[in-house]
Amino acid sequence: MNGEEEFFDAVTGFDSDNSSGEFSEANQRLTGVIHVDSSKSNGIGKVGDGPPQENGIQKHRTSLPAPMFTRSDFSVWSILKKCIGLELSKITMPIAFNEPLSFLQRITEYMEHVYLIHRASRQPQSLERMQSVAAFAVSAVASQWERTGKPFNPLLGETYELIREDLGFRFISEQVSHHPPISAFYSEGLHQDFLFHGSIYPKLKFWGKSVEAEPRGTITLELLKHKEAYTWTNPTCCVHNVIIGKLWIEQYGTVEILNHRTGDKCVLHFKPCGLFGKELHKVEGYIQDKSKKKLFMIYGKWTECLWGIDPVAYESFRKQERRGDSLRKTKPDDGPEKADGDVADTVPESQETVQVIPGSKLLWRVNTRPPNSAQMYNFTSFTVSLNELETGMEKILAPTDCRLRPDIRGMENGNMDLASQEKERLEEKQREARRERAREEAEWQTRWFHRGSNPYTGTPDWLYAGGYFERDFSGCPDIY
Repeated sequence: MNGEEEFFDAVTGFDSDNSSGEFSEANQRLTGVIHVDSSKSNGIGKVGDGPPQENGIQKHRTSLPAPMFTRSDFSVWSILKKCIGLELSKITMPIAFNEPLSFLQRITEYMEHVYLIHRASRQPQSLERMQSVAAFAVSAVASQWERTGKPFNPLLGETYELIREDLGFRFISEQVSHHPPISAFYSEGLHQDFLFHGSIYPKLKFWGKSVEAEPRGTITLELLKHKEAYTWTNPTCCVHNVIIGKLWIEQYGTVEILNHRTGDKCVLHFKPCGLFGKELHKVEGYIQDKSKKKLFMIYGKWTECLWGIDPVAYESFRKQERRGDSLRKTKPDDGPEKADGDVADTVPESQETVQVIPGSKLLWRVNTRPPNSAQMYNFTSFTVSLNELETGMEKILAPTDCRLRPDIRGMENGNMDLASQEKERLEEKQREARRERAREEAEWQTRWFHRGSNPYTGTPDWLYAGGYFERDFSGCPDIY
């Protein structure tokens, strides 16, 4: 039996602290537009000074300090069976089910394929820009495949920053609410070409053998040169076999990306697995103009690659494909009966390649994971670098940055006992801080984000207040 519960927590940021939440639905409208943070400095040096670096790091590490801790001695069912009927956000999971990252760092993985945003910004035609934006939206969830470790739940007020001059962006996130857990993020191009921001607060559903994480919160990408804004929400993630059997993950649901200037829309269908796993990981969709005329077809797999083609060529190929299927007319196999109870869902076998339709255009291909990825929680090369902390960095970072969390650092270094002790200590410190605020009738004040409305959709959102990279961290809460 595996630690199969961990990934759904990874997607959501739900964890063990039983403190009540301080979030209420925002009802005020944002006035004006969001602007690039006026500070030109990243706190280390001017953009372009010296070799490309990230927070003072010029060469990124390629492995973690210690290999992944085995979870074979732990049973998810032994925990979940005591919690039937309880809200999943109240369940405490052993640290063995974690991965040595905060959920804020997991969000930062959206930026692994940021070159797609830069490519979109360079495209002169709106259709081509939408193609790159669609590829970016799919690429943002690619790192979740086979990631069975649950990131640490961010503490209220926790932050994470990332500056990658080599990739042309900087990023800041903050945990703005604990129950429900809400993580707000903001990123900008170092050459003032884009803004990317949003807030994430998924909703969990426990179906007995699987856990479904339904995303909440709007993701917004602004291409400043074109005065365009795109908005969407992520697909639903489902983790199968949380009680018994081998864990496997699928993403499904419809993602609609809207260009608010032109009215163009990209509709992407993340396919559910289906019988015999035929549809596992598949993504299919199209780009349409404001009059709903289809302009471009998109297909591929969110774990692998994305292709696009002209609608006429696409339909012609599919028609020939259907004609071939009808000629074969093989008798369908009923397949094994679906059993109820404690029988695990069969792990579908995924075909490793996408059938490429002649004349298709490659929109995106996933980065190859490092050869030692399986010993590093199935991290990508980008992910391996997220928790690096070199000498002197702590003088630059905010004291709330999750690189400074002792429980995550302990786990990364292979010291599980220390990590577990520190996790308990930090959670108790957070509970005591909440009780103290209750006694004083004081409300929690976020530092870098404020509640408002998304300027394009009008829905409740958390908006960047600016100023983080000026690096005045006086008054930051003592959360560690």
